[in-house]
Amino acid sequence: MRLLVLGGTEFVGRAVAEAALERGWEVTVFNRGRHEPPAGARALTGDRTAVGGLAALAEGEWDAVVDTWSAAPRAVRETARLLRGRAGRYAYVSSRSVYAWPAPAGGREDAPLVEGAAADAGPTEYALDKRGGELAARESFGADRSLLVRAGLILGPYENVGRLPWWLARIARGGPVLAPGPRDLPLQYIDARDLANWLLGALEQELSGPYDLVSPPGHTTMGALLAACVAATGADAELCWADPESVLGAGIEPWTELPVWVPPGGEMYDALHRSDVSRASATGLTCRPVTETVADTWRWLAGIGGTAPRRPDRPALGVAPEVEAKVLAALREGVPGTTPEEGASGQ
Repeated sequence: MRLLVLGGTEFVGRAVAEAALERGWEVTVFNRGRHEPPAGARALTGDRTAVGGLAALAEGEWDAVVDTWSAAPRAVRETARLLRGRAGRYAYVSSRSVYAWPAPAGGREDAPLVEGAAADAGPTEYALDKRGGELAARESFGADRSLLVRAGLILGPYENVGRLPWWLARIARGGPVLAPGPRDLPLQYIDARDLANWLLGALEQELSGPYDLVSPPGHTTMGALLAACVAATGADAELCWADPESVLGAGIEPWTELPVWVPPGGEMYDALHRSDVSRASATGLTCRPVTETVADTWRWLAGIGGTAPRRPDRPALGVAPEVEAKVLAALREGVPGTTPEEGASGQ
């Protein structure tokens, strides 16, 4: 199988390229050349946002293309138009953000989509950009040769957003750690390598259309995730569990200041952690244990000096140390309005 990965050197794109190489595929990566491609991949250099930036793709044929672009949809459109006569299938790594808000609990691929997206649009907002990318892929490759991979929360080695790396770095510092409860809160996420393996299998099966790609509901819990971080780092850290009301009452923002976590019972939790992924599961999706994802991410992070790369188009993550310390102090002192979860301390 001849595969072209648009990107191929960071996070999801790299996971796809490495997984394809492991399968013995012939892999070409196309990017700006700022990062080293995986060993064994052929590298083409170009900038999709520049005039003439696709020149390196003017020749060549591939069985499939994987595109992880998340900015202006017109970049997907221009690339897909250039490749449509020389590539068999086009897989676009999209996002579950393309669903109209609020996304229903148990939502599937037939849920309503955001309105106002266009294949030829410039950059606007993440949901519209991703939906526009989907439209661009289908415009050139048709519904029967385009695969739309609507990923949920993505974790794993090479993460350049910072969610799991933040938790690992925080827990590695040791001491009391604010752990947002409830401890048994079910989570959904996808390891980038599991996404890659499913995607390549989907190309082999010649699948098309949209697929939500995230682990089944409750694949892990907030408690299991943070306990895995403690185990992987070997840190002398104490998880101090606080109920959602205590966390929110301190003005801490879910998802950004405490990455991955959102309180149960609301629209955001339903959208992020309660989706129906039976369509992907029925076509080969398997998800590795959270302990493996966390341990491998820590091993990678430690190997690059402990500081993860960061995409410039993503917001800074993590709660300020002084805010965390204030909440932890209130929990210890039993201040009204800051109620620790039952059995709060420990893993």
